[in-house]
Amino acid sequence: MQRSRFEKLYKEEVRPALKKELNLKNVMQVPRIEKIVLNVGSKEAVKDGKILQTISDGIQKISGQRPVKTVAKKSIAAFKIREDLPIGVKVTLRGKNMYNFLDKLINVSLPKVRDFQGVSNKLDRRGNYNLGIKDWMIFPEIDFSTFDKACGMNITIHTSTNKDEYAYQLLKKLGMPFKK
Repeated sequence: MQRSRFEKLYKEEVRPALKKELNLKNVMQVPRIEKIVLNVGSKEAVKDGKILQTISDGIQKISGQRPVKTVAKKSIAAFKIREDLPIGVKVTLRGKNMYNFLDKLINVSLPKVRDFQGVSNKLDRRGNYNLGIKDWMIFPEIDFSTFDKACGMNITIHTSTNKDEYAYQLLKKLGMPFKK
């Protein structure tokens, strides 16, 4: 099975460099990306099920995997949400799909953002990185005519380390365009 370009980059260049830079004794101690989760929630999906289907189709085009519907955990009258009502979709990427998506995100999609200055360098104190995307049109698979309303997306990159410094170094070496 052929490895993706980013997986090859990680295993041949990034991992040895991080091992040396972070003074780690074992290659298994080197931080790695475990999974990437794409999550979309929409308040319009509560009113109209077709919107949820459109969002689901878009996520499937972007990720290459079929998404899972997320449901409300409890009822909230102010938001007109009942328990177990579908309110969004999510997909978890691992392995080759994960590396392909990360490659596309860093090298194709993020540079298409207007007035792009770089992404925030804040991590969540557990070695995970969250990125919010306001407009899906930065992804090449999305057709403008399909999405009449812009909705956001949350991208969470889970790493194997609990140290933010290690995760930051990993993402930086993979080419994540952090703000200066």
